[in-house]
Amino acid sequence: MSNLCPQCGAPVNVGVAKCEYCGAAIAAPAQQAQPQAQPQQVVYVQQQVVNEKASWPVKSKIAAALLAFFLGGIGAHKFYLGQIGMGVVYLLFCWTFIPGIVAFIEFIILITMNDEKFENKYRCRVK
Repeated sequence: MSNLCPQCGAPVNVGVAKCEYCGAAIAAPAQQAQPQAQPQQVVYVQQQVVNEKASWPVKSKIAAALLAFFLGGIGAHKFYLGQIGMGVVYLLFCWTFIPGIVAFIEFIILITMNDEKFENKYRCRVK
């Protein structure tokens, strides 16, 4: 029966006091104890506050307004601003010209809206 050297991992015979390969002291098998679990160390990591707006996409308020004016009847401005569902509704009802009228009103709203309100409403950064 043989044990392994704790230093180099070489096989050593039972009862040998030193490893013949590396010279490390070998404890007797009766004295070898199972490794005891170390108490858990608590490590405090400082949380880094990330600017939420930094991950928002960059959009142009002027581009959104121009899309609402020229292509608002088919919902181009809604797709640009990330409101895909509303863009599909505009596409489905474009034959009624109602989305065109609503888009013209949204054009006026977009032109008169300040940048901060635009950023918060559409969750984007102004270019």
